[in-house]
Amino acid sequence: MSLSDRPTPDLPSLDATPSRPARAAGRRGFLLGSAAIGAGALLAGCTSNEVGTDDAAAPAPAAEGSTSATGAPVTIGFAGPQADHGWLNAINEQARAEAERYPDVTLEVVEGTNDAAAQSGQIETLINRGVDVIVILPADGKAMTQSGLAAMQAGIPVVNLDRIFDTPRAYRLWIGGDNYGMGVSAGHFIGERLRDRPEARVVELAGIDNLELTQQRSQGFADALAEYPNIELVARQAAEFTVQSGQEKMAQLLQAVPQIDAVWNHDDDQGVGAEQAIRQAGRDEFIMVGGAGSRHVMDQIKADNTVIKATVLYPVTMAASAIACARLIAQSRALGDLRETEVPTSITLHSAVVTKENVDRYLPIAFT
Repeated sequence: MSLSDRPTPDLPSLDATPSRPARAAGRRGFLLGSAAIGAGALLAGCTSNEVGTDDAAAPAPAAEGSTSATGAPVTIGFAGPQADHGWLNAINEQARAEAERYPDVTLEVVEGTNDAAAQSGQIETLINRGVDVIVILPADGKAMTQSGLAAMQAGIPVVNLDRIFDTPRAYRLWIGGDNYGMGVSAGHFIGERLRDRPEARVVELAGIDNLELTQQRSQGFADALAEYPNIELVARQAAEFTVQSGQEKMAQLLQAVPQIDAVWNHDDDQGVGAEQAIRQAGRDEFIMVGGAGSRHVMDQIKADNTVIKATVLYPVTMAASAIACARLIAQSRALGDLRETEVPTSITLHSAVVTKENVDRYLPIAFT
């Protein structure tokens, strides 16, 4: 994903640093959570604005009870991405909005960046300031692993958001989307729509090809389509998560394949460019499925007057969930609806398919 400058947020004053007992509680939570829960818990999330199924039922009301009650003061350090992409910008906004929900949370935000060296320095600063817990979407998971380890060794639990560190020793909790699941969901949606069409032809507009997330999405898509012998993936192009690259690569696909039955586009932002290419080519014989869950795409799904019929979520709510879970970890509290006594060590979000039938449920969490 390409990135643009985002206004530098103001850092809260240092006198907001919480009391030592609150920090000690957070450390205690890390130790017990790692031992008792283990990696791999599969949850829909831990905040009320998340979704766990694809049906059209109304969202669940905000959770009340022990997890929402005000607890010990907590200072959360947040190191997010530089935001020149709609999804990345929404990550930062979700984190801030979630922190404001809690009177017992102070959020120390450092400037969003995609520079691993700069972000490493930011984590060192947060460690030195003595925050209770750090939430980080790493510029590069592998490159930032040492920073996660440093925070953990300093007794500060780390919530690793999305781009995973190299070792689970570098985080107390990992929370993120399911890239392979995105591909599977897109493949099955298209497969069911084309199940009765002989020799159906599908094309794929992928993201940046050397990223593991792109490879996982493509693998999931291929695995799902393999269950439909009448469907063939006839062409694939890798774009760069930008509008310009989406337009360029989609134009190439349209030129190369004269008859298409379905398109899967990995990313709704680059899909804006793909839509331009489709309009310019005057093509509308196929259905198109997006990826991530932008407001722009969901509005089109609801209107049902373009080729776009669905998008597969990569929920931006993961940032809100990360803040909510960081607060609970620092306060040695558990997720309200689970029987566990600690926050799990791994949360993978569901890749729901947003369609005309259920779009009203997901519009509140669409990003712009």
